[in-house]
Amino acid sequence: MTNEQYYELIRPYEDAMQVMLTRLSILNHSIYARDAGKPVHHMQNRIKDKRSMEGKLERIGVTDSVINAKDNLMDIAGVRVICYFQEEIYTLVEALKRQADVIVIKEKDYMKNPKPSGYRSYHIVFGVPVHALDAMEYYPVEVQFRTLSMDFWSSMEHKICYKKERENKEEISKQLQALSNSLTMIEEEMREYIQKS
Repeated sequence: MTNEQYYELIRPYEDAMQVMLTRLSILNHSIYARDAGKPVHHMQNRIKDKRSMEGKLERIGVTDSVINAKDNLMDIAGVRVICYFQEEIYTLVEALKRQADVIVIKEKDYMKNPKPSGYRSYHIVFGVPVHALDAMEYYPVEVQFRTLSMDFWSSMEHKICYKKERENKEEISKQLQALSNSLTMIEEEMREYIQKS
C-alpha cells in the first residue's frame, strides 16, 4: 500500500469517526437530567497508522492492499469512551443501538466476561453511514467503552507487559487479575457512595 493509497483509504473512516464522536457528544449532554451529570469523563480517538495496518494484515496472512484492509480491518477508525461507572456504558451502548441508521457489526462484553488477564472493557464495532454526493456507504468504527478504573488498569498493564519478556509471567498475570478485581470493587463502592449522597 502506497502512502497515497493509505491517505485515500482513511478519508471516509475519518468521516465515520467524526460522525460517531458527534453522536456520542450529543448523547453525553442529553442522556441524563441536567443535575445528574454527564456519563462520559473523556473520549479519545485515532485512525490506525499505515505501519500498524500493514502489520495486522501480515499477522492475519493477507497482503497489505487497500481491499484487504477494507475487508479485514474493523478497527481502522477507533474511539475510546471513558465513563465513570459500568451502568453508564450500558446506557450509552443501548442508546447508540437504537439509532436507526447505525448498525452493529460485532460486540464483545469484557465487563461481564473479563479476559483471563483481568482486562475489562466493552468493545463494539458500529457501521456508520457516510454520505457522499451520490452515494452512502457504511464504514466500521470500533468503540471501546471503559470506566476510569478499567482505563487505569489497562494503561498500567500495557506499561508493565507490552513487548517485554518476563520470567514470572504467570505470577504477574495473577497479580494483575487480582488488581483488576480490586479496582472493580473500589469502583462499586464509589458508585454506592455517590448514590447515597
